[in-house]
Amino acid sequence: MDITIDPASPTPPYEQVRLRIAALASSGELAAGQKLPPVRALAAELGLAANTVARAYRELELAGLVETRGRLGTVVTARAAGTSAQAQKAAVAYAEKALALGVPPETALALVRAALGL
Repeated sequence: MDITIDPASPTPPYEQVRLRIAALASSGELAAGQKLPPVRALAAELGLAANTVARAYRELELAGLVETRGRLGTVVTARAAGTSAQAQKAAVAYAEKALALGVPPETALALVRAALGL
């Protein structure tokens, strides 16, 4: 994940993390349903305390931009990614059906592109 912490910034590090994740989600670089790195892993990568990243994740969750799913991790919400929950559910349903039919992922994506006229 492309996050850089500026230690000279007056903005606290947790807020820099929060703002960057929110920006990545709203730009589409982080898709709805995409899993964020575990708190400790991101903290180590950024050279921050785990509590700093945990606070950023809590703030994002309070804003409805991420959802923590226990052992499954923290994921970007449809709201954060600018995608409706209904569209996200339709995509999941299609993926599950394609997998159940044995359609390879590349073929399933090609079918969607064709259906969208891309």
